[in-house]
Amino acid sequence: MSGALHTVLCDRLGCRYPIVQTAMGWVADAKLTAATCNAGGFGFFAGATAEPGTVEQHIMDIKAKTDRPFGVNFHMFQPNAEELIAAVIKHKVRAVSYGRGPDAKTIRRLKDAGVICMPTVGAVKHAVKAVELGADIVTVQGGEGGGHTGAIPTSILLPQVLDAVSVPVVAAGGFFDGRGLAAALAYGAVGIAMGTRFLMTTDSPVPPTTLERYVATDDPAKIRVSTAVDGLPQRFIENEELRHLEEMNILARLAMSANYVRRFSRQAGLGVLAMARLGLKILSRNDSTFAQTVMAVNLPTLVQRSMVYGNAKEGLLPSGQAAAVIERLESCDDLIRRVVDEAEARLNSLRALTPAAH
Repeated sequence: MSGALHTVLCDRLGCRYPIVQTAMGWVADAKLTAATCNAGGFGFFAGATAEPGTVEQHIMDIKAKTDRPFGVNFHMFQPNAEELIAAVIKHKVRAVSYGRGPDAKTIRRLKDAGVICMPTVGAVKHAVKAVELGADIVTVQGGEGGGHTGAIPTSILLPQVLDAVSVPVVAAGGFFDGRGLAAALAYGAVGIAMGTRFLMTTDSPVPPTTLERYVATDDPAKIRVSTAVDGLPQRFIENEELRHLEEMNILARLAMSANYVRRFSRQAGLGVLAMARLGLKILSRNDSTFAQTVMAVNLPTLVQRSMVYGNAKEGLLPSGQAAAVIERLESCDDLIRRVVDEAEARLNSLRALTPAAH
């Protein structure tokens, strides 16, 4: 194996290759996380969508499937945030990923316990802020990525963040093969993070009916950004449900959200006051408007329809544009082996361009 593929990311996270599987809600389960780690990458479990009272069992399930280090993601607005943080510390999980939710005190608590803090950001100012709060590593996602995303492509955003921060940077958004890994390393990143590419594997828990929709998508223009779900820009594969949401007016979307809020509160065991406190917490510690806060519950409800129940028409399909160039499913082991082989081939080709010293 080329020494160029062993970076500081491998040393920090304890993985063989600088390839990270991101924590996609209801997708990055114990099986996919462990499969990624066993194949030499680093997997993040989607703790942000773990139901209250289940976090510790999920961590134990991952440990039963792999003896490799792994990570867990979370956000401070989930009802069981404290449960998750305590479990991560108790079980000495290697790393956590998150957005802009945790404050400096929470991050310090994790770092003091030996947990690597590795937020994902989509703007230079957010990367700088994350480092100020204590981030050890920053994952920067360009606009090609799935889910909530910005407008700046990875090829522009990545070098900007590399110039702005002093911590190691992982590149995300649009990566799916070894050429991308070689390119990210050439920019100065210490590795790549992929979500959609790992979603589209045989180790993914996503139902076949939904995976078929991903594989059938062959036009990047059909994987587009919309603000119709919760008022924030998010990238999805275009389908019937996305078009339906975009045709609804704001009052209809708010009414739909109110119904989902009631359902969510029952499932999470939260009363009216607890839900109100959660909403105020989101408003006070995020950039969201009132309408965006109310509509935030739309996303998990609609994503579950496709990712858990296999309804690819009435559920949403979060996806990076990379889905349009992925033609088949493969195991995490085959995927990571192929990405590494391709990256080494590209790096060797570049070395061949350098004339030998005389």
